[in-house]
Amino acid sequence: MENMDKIPVTVDKSHLVTIGERLYTESVELLRELVNNAYDADASDVRIILACDEITVMDNGTGMDLDGLKQYFNIGSSFKKENPKSPKFGRSRIGEFGIGKFSVLSACEHFEVFTKKADFAATVVFDKSVWKTHAEEWHLPMRREYPEPDRPDGTKVTLKGLKKKFEIETVEKRLIETLPLKAPDFCVYLNGIKLVPRHLSGRKIPFLEGTICGIVHGEIVILPASITRHEEAGVLVRVKNVAVRRLSFGIEAGMLARITGEVNADFLPLTSDRNDFIRQSMEFDEFCKVMDRIATQAKEELFRQSDNKENSRVKRALKEVIHKIESALMKNKEWCPQGLLPVGGPGGTDVAGIVAGTGKSKTEPKTGAPELREKRSSRIRRPHLKQLSPSALIKKMTIGRMNLALVVDHFGPEGPESFLEGEIIYINRDHPLYTRESRNRERHIMNVTRLICQEISLMSMPKDARMAYERQSKLLKDAFIV
Repeated sequence: MENMDKIPVTVDKSHLVTIGERLYTESVELLRELVNNAYDADASDVRIILACDEITVMDNGTGMDLDGLKQYFNIGSSFKKENPKSPKFGRSRIGEFGIGKFSVLSACEHFEVFTKKADFAATVVFDKSVWKTHAEEWHLPMRREYPEPDRPDGTKVTLKGLKKKFEIETVEKRLIETLPLKAPDFCVYLNGIKLVPRHLSGRKIPFLEGTICGIVHGEIVILPASITRHEEAGVLVRVKNVAVRRLSFGIEAGMLARITGEVNADFLPLTSDRNDFIRQSMEFDEFCKVMDRIATQAKEELFRQSDNKENSRVKRALKEVIHKIESALMKNKEWCPQGLLPVGGPGGTDVAGIVAGTGKSKTEPKTGAPELREKRSSRIRRPHLKQLSPSALIKKMTIGRMNLALVVDHFGPEGPESFLEGEIIYINRDHPLYTRESRNRERHIMNVTRLICQEISLMSMPKDARMAYERQSKLLKDAFIV
């Protein structure tokens, strides 16, 4: 090509300051970044000193020599991408872009970096006002220090002239959640107190899944209702042991307070501030496919726990329900289904043989007769038992000489409240009325009694629904109105 000129590419120094100031929306995130740098440098001990107008973060990592310092202040360096593992502990390095160090500018105007490695020690000073004054000068002042032989290698970053206030409780809570505190050979102290990762009790669901992009592993915890923490609801996603953010994976808000946990997926691409994922990516899509399945398991487990709790309540209430139904049947024995009238009427008379709808007694042959057993067995039609969920409540109810079975299970919010198959009464725990009434013990008892009486009434008058519901109303009145 002829007559080609060259245009230099320049970057205004003010942009660097602006990026640093706006990189993180929360001041505490800059502390996370400084600790993460120590983690990448193979530190086993990190000390954070939080004072009124100054913050110090010091570590016992590998430290830096002159070349290391130059690389440290090289914005956009590819060093960590080219060297993804730390030399001593083989840690997956967290940093990528080399700009996180300038996040301190969101909280102060001045910071210093002291480092020591073997026989090299130096302090680099970054003063925002001085940096802006010399527009064309891109160098930082470095003061060589005496490398004290007794002082271990490591780095210390000091932030001076803070323009934001740090609440120690908030800092502690956030650092516990976001730092890789479970990593071996890594301890962090805040004002002399060791930060310990939180362990939650509850039903744990561990998982390990493979994708075409990498491994997804972690643990979901179903919390007891008594210790739910809304601020910790959802699954905390970690990349290279560092927390990024919590996600719900489609779990409804009503359930989310009971579901927490952590998942690790080192292959997920992150935004520049490392507070979110690049969601329009194949990696994130593959990750979500796995986590949607895990979230479904968690919801099913939560449903089972809820069902088991509800089953216990139904079992406790059922004794009272049966007693009330028996009492009502005694007052209406002229139209009880055959065999359902309670045994032992007033004065000890056996009234179980009264034929339904006639009020007349009949003589019951001895049940031990072989010919009777054979005749009865030929008449019995076994009802088809519906496909039930693992948490279905199946309870035998003996009223009079009849054995009924009560089944409480999921039949969908659009399904019937209750229905009858042979001698099995089904109650739909998904029905909105059942869900509402089950929250109060007295109303729960009333509702279960109503549904059982409804099916008993239909059993006695299967061809006349109007008469059956009138009988149901009479049974309920006699059961609850003394």
